Amino acid sequence: MHVAVFGAAGRMGREVCRAVSSDPDLSLVGAVDPQGAGQVLAIGAGAPGSDRADQIVITAGPDDFEGRQVDVAVDFTRASAAMENLRWCAAHGVHAVVGTTGFSPNEESEIGEMFAGGPPNCVLAANFAIGAVLMMHFAEVAAPYMSGAEIIEMHHRAKLDVPSGTAAQTAKRIIAAGLGAERSGARGVRSDDASVPVHSVRLEGMLSHQEVVFGGPGQVLTIRHDSLDRSSFMPGVLLAIKAVGSHPGLTIGLEKLLNMA
Repeated sequence: MHVAVFGAAGRMGREVCRAVSSDPDLSLVGAVDPQGAGQVLAIGAGAPGSDRADQIVITAGPDDFEGRQVDVAVDFTRASAAMENLRWCAAHGVHAVVGTTGFSPNEESEIGEMFAGGPPNCVLAANFAIGAVLMMHFAEVAAPYMSGAEIIEMHHRAKLDVPSGTAAQTAKRIIAAGLGAERSGARGVRSDDASVPVHSVRLEGMLSHQEVVFGGPGQVLTIRHDSLDRSSFMPGVLLAIKAVGSHPGLTIGLEKLLNMA
């Protein structure tokens, strides 16, 4: 399977390039990033007799590798750039795996329309760490039995969206699952619905962390997930790359890919 990566010069993009190039079932054939055009990425030694290169040059845009076969494109960029990248994928019959967050509801609807008549297909996930997917699932299971909940999400200082996509998705799922009616008087709230306040922390030394704290009569339940290294996201990314072709249209989250939905 031939894979291209949008945002290849970024920290997540570089990690995805390494993961793809290390997987025997995948071949990295394109790396795109206007901020890193011309840079050379070292992506591994390659196996004897393999068509894999030891290095790949980052290009400014997807038109630079339009003549190559690309089956799946992975996007870890910004929402505005990702929308253009997804339009290119939809127009060129390329499946998309998207880890970019911060899309507006209208943009999510547009993405759904882009891939509605697929192929190609699209997987859009706020978090590719399997543990984070389980955290959201467990929070959804707990919600109907508890009186109230708050979310504390903690990330590195360079993270752009506030609250994080994972926190926003967790809050929506908790509310949809039937959280009790208690409303919090918490301060520092960043949430569309104050019944599930989201507190956002941006500090040096952190990567990606989230706590969901439930309260009930005489008890507190805390569900926490920590990503300590960007490698934590790669099993989910590789899973989505290999599965996107068999999931028509737009798939939100990894739950269907993990047979959890």
